[in-house]
Amino acid sequence: MKKLFLLDGMALMYRAHFALSKNPRFTSGGLNTSAVMGFTNTLLDILKKEKPTHMAVVFDTDAPTERHTDFTAYKAHRQAMPEDLSAAMPYVIKLILGFNIPVITSDGYEADDIIGTLAKKAEQRGYTVFCMTPDKDFAQLVSPNIFVYKPSRMGSDIEIMGVEEVKAKWEIDDVCQVIDILGLWGDAVDNIPGIPGIGEKTAKLLIKQYGSVENIIAHSHELKGKMRENVENFAEQGLLSKKLATILLNAPVELDEEGLKLCDPSRDLLEPLFAELEFRTLGRRVFGDDFSITEYKASPGGQQDLFSNPEPGTNRTLQVDVSDIAEPEIQVASKNINNVPHEYHLVTTPEQRVELIALLLQQTEITFDTETTGIDANNCELVGLSFAIKPGEAWYIPVSANYDEAKAVADEFKPILENANIKKVGQNVKYDILVLKWYNIEVKGQLFDTMLAHYVLDPDTRHGMDILSENYLGYKPVSITELIGPKGKNQRTMRDVDVEKVKDYAGEDADVTLQLKEVFIPKLQAAGGDQLINEIENPLVYVLADVEFEGVKIDEETLAGFSKELETDINRLEQTVYEKAGVKFNVSSPKQLGEVLFEKLMLDPKAKKTKTGQYQTGEDVLLALASKSDIVRDILDFRQLLKLKSTYVDALPLMVNPKTGRIHTSYNQAVAATGRLSSQNPNLQNIPIRTERGREVRKAFIPRDENHVLLSADYSQIELRIIAEISQDPNMLDAFAKNLDIHTATAANVYGIALEEVTSEQRRNAKAVNFGIIYGQSAFGLSQSLGIPRKEASDIIEQYFVQFAGIKNYMSDTMNFARENGYVKTLMGRRRYLRDINSANATVRGFAERNAINAPIQGSAADMIKIAMINIHRELKAQNLGTRMTMQVHDELVFDVPKHEVEIIKPIIAHHMKTAIKTQVPIMVEMGVGVNWLEAH
Repeated sequence: MKKLFLLDGMALMYRAHFALSKNPRFTSGGLNTSAVMGFTNTLLDILKKEKPTHMAVVFDTDAPTERHTDFTAYKAHRQAMPEDLSAAMPYVIKLILGFNIPVITSDGYEADDIIGTLAKKAEQRGYTVFCMTPDKDFAQLVSPNIFVYKPSRMGSDIEIMGVEEVKAKWEIDDVCQVIDILGLWGDAVDNIPGIPGIGEKTAKLLIKQYGSVENIIAHSHELKGKMRENVENFAEQGLLSKKLATILLNAPVELDEEGLKLCDPSRDLLEPLFAELEFRTLGRRVFGDDFSITEYKASPGGQQDLFSNPEPGTNRTLQVDVSDIAEPEIQVASKNINNVPHEYHLVTTPEQRVELIALLLQQTEITFDTETTGIDANNCELVGLSFAIKPGEAWYIPVSANYDEAKAVADEFKPILENANIKKVGQNVKYDILVLKWYNIEVKGQLFDTMLAHYVLDPDTRHGMDILSENYLGYKPVSITELIGPKGKNQRTMRDVDVEKVKDYAGEDADVTLQLKEVFIPKLQAAGGDQLINEIENPLVYVLADVEFEGVKIDEETLAGFSKELETDINRLEQTVYEKAGVKFNVSSPKQLGEVLFEKLMLDPKAKKTKTGQYQTGEDVLLALASKSDIVRDILDFRQLLKLKSTYVDALPLMVNPKTGRIHTSYNQAVAATGRLSSQNPNLQNIPIRTERGREVRKAFIPRDENHVLLSADYSQIELRIIAEISQDPNMLDAFAKNLDIHTATAANVYGIALEEVTSEQRRNAKAVNFGIIYGQSAFGLSQSLGIPRKEASDIIEQYFVQFAGIKNYMSDTMNFARENGYVKTLMGRRRYLRDINSANATVRGFAERNAINAPIQGSAADMIKIAMINIHRELKAQNLGTRMTMQVHDELVFDVPKHEVEIIKPIIAHHMKTAIKTQVPIMVEMGVGVNWLEAH
């Protein structure tokens, strides 16, 4: 079968760019690669899953079209292209050409017209054609052999629309009537006016009755009231709108079958492109495991205008000279262990170790690293240690697989590792500290972690050593997969690798880490991040290492009992669903569920299907139907309990460490750009607390024995207190100073009434505003969340800013600072860079503005609890107390406390949490004690 894919290039670029807008991808040189990465992934998915025989990517040009001539306001309201997207466009073009796929444009015609023309010509020559775009207008092109291929987004599956799907979705008898609906309805994106007062629903009803715009106008006398008036007064506008919405099928483009035929990608073009864009994983996906980033230096040159000076009246395949595309000057890895002089020593004898130890004891600073058999620091074996004290030289000490023998060798290095006067440098050094704890070594001394240093400098990008080395040193380290193979059941451990190879790998790790430290120190000083890294992030490493090593005990019997309860409830719900459906089926099967809901019960005649032809039954689909049928609510409850059981109740016992009988989560310091900690295996932050059944999971977290209890200490409304501190708003400061309920106080101010007169509904509204304002919530958003008219929501917000003028000033001042400096900062100087704060695109700029307002607040809260953790940990050690910190979850700390220490520890925790950052606003801490986490919280 001849299978042609025609891609709407610009629409897919926009889609890819905005899909990653909340978590954009940047190169070390600052280039936003979100659009290129998303476009590449989309392209690879099509090639793999759909196996087209022919393909082209089509773009608009800047030249005006007939639509602009007919209607000067056509597309006049479109937002400017985001700057990052504009900068990415040449790379997308280069990517497409690297895949040997033609890029087609034609001045005077939009991409829609070119795709429509080529699709119809290809259909006549026996092709099955797929127009790949998220644009609804393309539905008018569909025929028995032409389909609209809508790419997946936000977890939804792809959607392929043929004739029947279009007719069902648009509620029409003929695909051509899509144009009539668009003519009546208009299109706000393209500024097609339509006929006033006619939206999608009315347009469909009118076309169902009259068949076309022309026929509606001819029978306007049959219409009533305002609709008749609008149809008669705006008849010409409706006809013009229909013309504007019509995709032309006569664009001057030829169907070059040979030119459209797919062939292998060009490694010569793509490899240097992937190198520059730092697409390591994508490179391996395209070229296999032998892909490596080779030396590549961009030729200097001005930015090329890809669509200027065309040959009039002709279509063309763009030929882009890669040397004409301006590219950021970044350091690309051309150095490696084979071409850079180095001395990596293997230390195997007692005499060699004594000599090395004597050398290390003379140092005030050392870099060290561990090699192990796995990535779980609490459940792996030490394979060896490496040290470096100057660039280009390192030492590697292998240890025995026998624990006692390995511990004996490690013990020899205690005088260095436990020497508080020797500064320790490492990359993700918490891992090494944890590993050594299992060999009875307590690392001491000031720390410098290169991963955390880069996180402070550039929190939005990646911080792995290999990437940092390539980007900052121009040096490509030996890949771990070269030694132990790719991930999978056949992957070896470092214990299986020849010691000479491990020596080079381990020595290189220490050497590179030392060199990265030298690069980062002046950068931290220049960015004002040296205090943050030295006083918060690096000291916190010791705290988190102790918390992770300690772990937390869970009550497996409680979880087993809860699992049985959930099983009973799940089975009961399943039976209820069977009874209401009138048939037995697999409720967990999307295919069977879709057939029951949409064919047997007919809950939605317009139900969407996936590519494979089965109905969509995602959570968003079911939530939209929940109000229509109680069977849907039962199914949602069934899914919720099933997830709770599988993700937490049954999974937690499997995470118990066999050596300790406890769960040891791993805290990530370098993930959240705001400065917050996250955790994994298990993710403590995600343990449900909003539902009664979800909270039951916390019952299973218990103290170590009957002589201990759990103590939970939680900041009270910390983000609101911080915004009061930063903004210095007098009304908010006064409310906190008097220890008033802040939401009641806010309601009293906003509604102009006494505190005692505030109703529960008014308090609820005020609470929504208090939290919504700092996240940039609009009047529309507030009206949606509270279920109140937009005018009422707007009035509440307006009055809020009158009463809390300091917060409005904070927002304005912060925005101005961000626009001038490109970043905002927390009370402790943590920066959040906002590259889009001055974007001409309102959507992109709006997202950056919301981050500008929120980042100082959320980041200051993160800094505060980190400082509290450091100071509490320090005092617990200083007083030699038996209390241990076991968990940190958002604004909450959890401790495992000997019963006799409860009253001793409470004031210590409260003091350090309240005074972590000096504030005018009183900081409140709520505490609870219990035999499990739920009771303590």
